[in-house]
Amino acid sequence: MKYGFGIDLGGTTVKLAYFDENGTMLDKWEIPTVTANAGSQILPDIAASVKDYLAKNNIAPESILGLGIGVPGPVDGKGVVNKCINLGWGVFNIAETLSSLTGFPVKAGNDANVAALGEYWKGGGAGCENMVFVTLGTGVGGGIVIGGNLLHGTHGSGAEIGHMVLNPKETVACNCGKYGCVEQYCSATGIARLAKNHLTATEAASALRAVDNVTAKDVFDAAKNGDAVAQEILNQFYDYMGQFLGSLCSAVDPEVVVLGGGVSKAGQVLIDGVSAYFHKYVFHAASGARFALASLFNDAGAYGAFKLALDAFGA
Repeated sequence: MKYGFGIDLGGTTVKLAYFDENGTMLDKWEIPTVTANAGSQILPDIAASVKDYLAKNNIAPESILGLGIGVPGPVDGKGVVNKCINLGWGVFNIAETLSSLTGFPVKAGNDANVAALGEYWKGGGAGCENMVFVTLGTGVGGGIVIGGNLLHGTHGSGAEIGHMVLNPKETVACNCGKYGCVEQYCSATGIARLAKNHLTATEAASALRAVDNVTAKDVFDAAKNGDAVAQEILNQFYDYMGQFLGSLCSAVDPEVVVLGGGVSKAGQVLIDGVSAYFHKYVFHAASGARFALASLFNDAGAYGAFKLALDAFGA
């Protein structure tokens, strides 16, 4: 039996997990992400944590097939990172660097794509050949699996679905610098923004008016309690989601769309709301796509990262 590590590198913490070659997660832990000095300590810290784990558990290095890592930025097929702004990184080959620090082969990918691979392998997309994974959190990210293969793209930026343009007339810039991106309407912060705009534009009574700094959860909770204004806000969100996923699925024709991220905690009501508008916009031949909730939660990135290593270095 061979083993390996799946590593999910975030801006605050690094999640590490130890797997066997069947994809069973045997252990997991976290270390802080030290972004000082342009993130120069991040990879040495990861390497030290891996080596420490092997030593403490008397694991022979010969039993390790390799490491996989997901990072918050574009990564090409050769393992070259093209800037990770939140980490202070520029352009360099993360796979080669981490491999030299650990002594093990390394495969790297974009964190959202890697999380998609995890959900495809062991989560909401298990058993499917074609899947779209969408994370609805502070921003909108995701990944696309076609014929069992993760879409990386030529420059490592495949499936940057949060930056498809939904509204070219938008006057407020997205964090990416463009205007009218999916992320501005379909993320948790996007829902809060829709709520703020709606409450400003109308005088209708709503429980949301008593809430300072309305969040996406506040909107879902109010709608659940029968608040008509909250439901109108959600319908606007569902319409944007329908346009977004309708266009995406018309291009990809997936078997399943897996919804993850903080907004997915709304559960079945999210699937029901999005489905109604999705069928309004999707090309008829792609309308058979079903919706599912992500099931791996914060472990998706680690599972997907190990799957990268397993596919690259496994027997």
